[in-house]
Amino acid sequence: MDSIVMMRNSFLFISCFIFFSLGFLKAQKTPAIYVFGDSLVDVGNNNYLTLSLVKATLPHYGIDFPTKKPTGRFSNGKNAADLIAEKLGLATSPPYLSLVSKINFNKKNVSFLDGVNFASGGAGIFNGTDENFRQSIPLTKQVDYYSQMHEKLTQQTEASILQNHLSKSIFAVVIGSNDIFGYFNSKDLQKKNTPQQYVDSVASSLKVQLQRLYNNGARKFEIIGVSTIGCCPSLRLKNKTECFSEANLMSMKYNEVLQSMLKELKLVNKDLSYSYFDTYAALQDLIQNPKSYGFADVKDACCGLGELNSQFLCTPISIICFNRQDHIFWDQFHPTEAATRTFVDKLYNGPSKYTSPINMEQLLAL
Repeated sequence: MDSIVMMRNSFLFISCFIFFSLGFLKAQKTPAIYVFGDSLVDVGNNNYLTLSLVKATLPHYGIDFPTKKPTGRFSNGKNAADLIAEKLGLATSPPYLSLVSKINFNKKNVSFLDGVNFASGGAGIFNGTDENFRQSIPLTKQVDYYSQMHEKLTQQTEASILQNHLSKSIFAVVIGSNDIFGYFNSKDLQKKNTPQQYVDSVASSLKVQLQRLYNNGARKFEIIGVSTIGCCPSLRLKNKTECFSEANLMSMKYNEVLQSMLKELKLVNKDLSYSYFDTYAALQDLIQNPKSYGFADVKDACCGLGELNSQFLCTPISIICFNRQDHIFWDQFHPTEAATRTFVDKLYNGPSKYTSPINMEQLLAL
């Protein structure tokens, strides 16, 4: 009998040790994460936009998500918002429009303090970037929503407690690609602006929105640069399946201006801290050295039809690749979950080749 009791106690001890060890490994590293951006981090806001044509609601989106169903994420599985939250020991921040929907608005357990995702597929820094797709939530409107949320929180929470919470939270901003796509899709924009003038204007507009966030409590920013968008399957079709160099050059110009702007913003706001992630360099690495990261296909979309599987959208009748793990691109524009994981790993604790002036892990420690 004593031996049975001892075995049971030993089992309980081991179980508790494993439970607490796992809990420690997944310990929350920041109070919350507030996400702003485009389809790379939209976790379902566009599903609440009745007129929007930009929705990831059809199979095969979500085929590798835990539910195996479309969730509004433009991915085969989890996207960057999910994977960053995992790194931080947090649940994915819910879409803002789900929290203020008629179903949830009056529920007492809805909390903005747990983190919120404001991102919207098709969104740009400029209003009107998504004219070809109709309805998205541009960055200005996303920050408007945050400001409204902040006003409600100030009515519900003591000022010092709220500011402490927000100052320790992460504000992730993943946007800019659609503004560059918009430039190449608009003869009018090209006539009125040189590429340099345009990216200067885009960065200047972003600066205004970041300052608005700072004025409403944000202190720690994770800013994601624009990737080599000319290498996405859709734009490769413009250049006989090779990367569309004009778009990549513009991405580089924008990223340079963006980094200069962030330094200026820091000079004006001394207690602001940020980590910039060079998605351009990270994607270039994957494309140039795919085998070292476990990838085999750097050009084709996993889900689509036609040349590069990218002449048509990802729909239920699309051809879908068997092994999503070895493809960098999921559809015409978006990375697979596997590719996104490599980016988030570098973003979180990568070297200065990818992150500046610090990485996210170092940002959390401030």
